[in-house]
Amino acid sequence: MSGWNAQQYLKFKKERTQPAIDLAARIEYDAPAKALDVGCGPGNSTAVLKARFPGANVTGADYSGNMVETARKDYPELEFIKCDISAELDSLPHDYDIVFSNACLQWVPDHPSLLPRLMGLLKPGGLLAVQIPMNYQEPIHKIIEATVAQSPWTELIPYMRLFYTLSQEQYFDILSEVSTDFTLWQTTYLHRMPSHQAIMDWYSSTGLRPYLDAAVSEAARDGFYQEVFSQVREQYPIQKKGEIIFRFPRFFFIAQK
Repeated sequence: MSGWNAQQYLKFKKERTQPAIDLAARIEYDAPAKALDVGCGPGNSTAVLKARFPGANVTGADYSGNMVETARKDYPELEFIKCDISAELDSLPHDYDIVFSNACLQWVPDHPSLLPRLMGLLKPGGLLAVQIPMNYQEPIHKIIEATVAQSPWTELIPYMRLFYTLSQEQYFDILSEVSTDFTLWQTTYLHRMPSHQAIMDWYSSTGLRPYLDAAVSEAARDGFYQEVFSQVREQYPIQKKGEIIFRFPRFFFIAQK
């Protein structure tokens, strides 16, 4: 594995798109002219935003060339640009009615600075709509963190993820300073997984991906993967008819400039 892989990500397109649908449904804005999807990935969230506001000029932006290429192929009627929002955010237009971001900002540092900069892309009265995973207390995350901190994996997987996500209370305080009004909520999705392998497939394109990319050898990568897999099988029970409940808490907010 190397970098973001759109095909791997889209194995669970329905489950990954549902939070974008739920977030877009909560946006109340009459006839927006321009909307930006920050961290658009393979374009599924951008398509959701366009369906919600068909009259708007909707642009998707993502750091990954693979994601942008896939988005352009799958949604040729929409506009997509390659953009590193950590470094290039301020170069974007500052006249959007809606700035939307679904499951992206957890990879971007310095949220106390980032959120005001995102708000800066909006017209007065515009809306910032964001979804951020908050699943760090779920078994899969605890398994990965605990495993990579132990020998021999510490030496074989020289990577420790920095978590940029803040607490809900911190987001509350930031939004109270940079917006005229805001609302926050959390939803825990109970995804139906057909197997433990499906959970590994899900995480191999997101939270597990940087660790696999950092492995010093293919043998180390495969060994780490199998070690995590064995613990996933232990900690996620199988339901009566063979499926597995994969809990995934997600945090949402909508803020007005």
